[in-house]
Amino acid sequence: MLFTDSAFIIGLVLLCIVYFVIPKRFRWMLLLAASLAFYAYTGIGNLLYIGTTALSTYIITLLSDGFARERTQVLSLHKKDWSRDEKKAYKARMNKRRFRLLVLCLVLNFGILAVIKYGAFTVRNVNSLIGLFGGSGMKVPEFLLPMGISFYIFQTMGYAIDVYREKYPAEKNFARLLLFVSFFPQLVQGPISRYDDLSKGLFAGNGFQPRRVLFGTQRILWGYAKKMVLADRILPAVKLLISDPEQYQGVFVFLGILYYTLELYADFTGGIDITIGIGQVLGIPITENFNRPFFSKNISEYWRRWHITLGTWFKEYLFYPVSVCKPLLDLSKWSREKFGKNVGKYVPVFVSSIIVWFVTGLWHGAAWNFIVWGLMNAVIILISEILAPQYAKFHKRFAWSNTHAYDGFQALRTTLLMGFLRMFDCYRDVPLTFRMFGTMFTKWNLHVLWDGSLMQLSLSRADYVILIVGALTLFYASLRGRKGSVRKQVLEISPVLSCAMTVALLMIIVVFGAYGLGYDASQFIYNQF
Repeated sequence: MLFTDSAFIIGLVLLCIVYFVIPKRFRWMLLLAASLAFYAYTGIGNLLYIGTTALSTYIITLLSDGFARERTQVLSLHKKDWSRDEKKAYKARMNKRRFRLLVLCLVLNFGILAVIKYGAFTVRNVNSLIGLFGGSGMKVPEFLLPMGISFYIFQTMGYAIDVYREKYPAEKNFARLLLFVSFFPQLVQGPISRYDDLSKGLFAGNGFQPRRVLFGTQRILWGYAKKMVLADRILPAVKLLISDPEQYQGVFVFLGILYYTLELYADFTGGIDITIGIGQVLGIPITENFNRPFFSKNISEYWRRWHITLGTWFKEYLFYPVSVCKPLLDLSKWSREKFGKNVGKYVPVFVSSIIVWFVTGLWHGAAWNFIVWGLMNAVIILISEILAPQYAKFHKRFAWSNTHAYDGFQALRTTLLMGFLRMFDCYRDVPLTFRMFGTMFTKWNLHVLWDGSLMQLSLSRADYVILIVGALTLFYASLRGRKGSVRKQVLEISPVLSCAMTVALLMIIVVFGAYGLGYDASQFIYNQF
C-alpha cells in the first residue's frame, strides 16, 4: 500500500478520529493493530519476517537485560568479600554472555536480511567466478523483498545494541516492542528511529491538540505536494532519459542529473514529511531526516544533512566500533612505526570510512552500481579530509572565499557532484554510467535546449512551469526554514493565513497533482531499499 493510495488516506483519517475518541490507555494498541494491518496488506507472509525480528529481539534483549541486573546484584552482594580480580573476572564472564546474545541477535536478523536481499546477488557473482573455470554454477534463489525490511531491521538492531550498552532497560511488553518495530508510517522509507526517542510519544496516547494537528496536517500536505506535484510529474522524463542511453547523451545526461536530483529530493523528503506529519497529528515526535542538504558546502556536510538517521546509525553502530577495534588499532600502531605519525593517525578513519561506505552502498541495493557509488563517496570524502589543511590555507589567504557568494558556489558544486554520483543509481550499470558521464564532454548537442527537444521528454510547457515554480518554492521554503519552522512563522503572522495555507496546499495537490485517468502511482524511491 502506498501513501498515495486512496485506501491509505481514508484509513488514516479514520484512524486519527478513532485514536482521539477511544480511552488513552488503548491508543497504542490501536496503532499496533493499524500497523500490523498495514503491513499485512503488503503480503500476509511479510508478517512472518517482521514478527521474527521483533520476537527474537524481544527474547534476546530480555535475557541480556536479566544478565545485566544479575551482574549488578551479585557484585553488590559481594562488594566486600570479593577481591578486585574476582569482581573483574565475574564481570567479564557476564559481559561475555551478554555479548554472545547480542551477536546471536545481529547474526539472526542481519542474516535474514542478507539472504533475502543479497542472496541472489551473491549467487550470481559466485556463478560468474565458477563460469571462468568452466563450471555450471548454482541455481539463483529468488526472494520477494518485504517492504521496509532494511529500515525496521536496522531500527530494531539499534535498539538491541542500545540495550546491550545499557543505555536503557529492555522493553518487557512484547506488544509494545512490536509496535516500535512495525509503526506503520516508518515502514515505507524510514526514518530509522531510536527507541528512547520514539517510545516517548508512541505509548503516551496524547490527546487532541488543535495547533499540533494543524501543523501535522500541513506537514502531511506539504509531503503530498512534493510527491504528487513534483516527483511524480518529472518521473516520466527521468525514465525516458535513462531508458535509451544511445539517443539521450550529452546535454540530455546533464538534464537527467538535474531532473533526477529534483525527483529524488521531492520524493524522499515528501515521504518523510508525510511520516513526520502523521506522527505530529498523533502526538508522536519522529526524528527529522533532512536538514536543507543542498546548502551543504562539501559532501561530508551533505551526508550530515541527508538521510540523517541512516548516517547516524552507521556512525554510532559501525564506524565508531570498527575504528576502535583491536585489529585496527594494531594496524594504526604498525603504520605509525613504518610510515610515520601522520599516516598512522589516518588509518582507523580511512579503513572505517571505506567499510561504512561499502556497507552503505550495499544497504541501498544488491548491485555493483550501488557498491561503486558508496566507495566513490568514500574516496571523495577521504581526499577532502587529506586536503583539509590546504583548504584552510586557501580560505585564510583569499578573503573572497569566505563570502556568501563563494558559499553559494560551494553549495552548487556539492549539489552537482552528488548529482553525478547519483548517475550510478539512474543507469544501474557501472561501465554505462562512466560512458554516459563522458558524453557530457564529448557530445556537444546544446541545440536540444532550444530546438523543441525538451518538449519531447514527456513534459509539456505547463509541466515545466509547475516544476520550475515548485523548485523555487522548495528553495524559498528552505531559506525560510533557516529561521525556524515555516509553519510557526506563518501562524505567528496570522492564524487565518495559516489556515489559508493549509487549504492552498490541498488545492495545489488536487489541481496540479500528477494523478487521474491513465496515471500509474509510483512507489516512493526509498521503498525499494
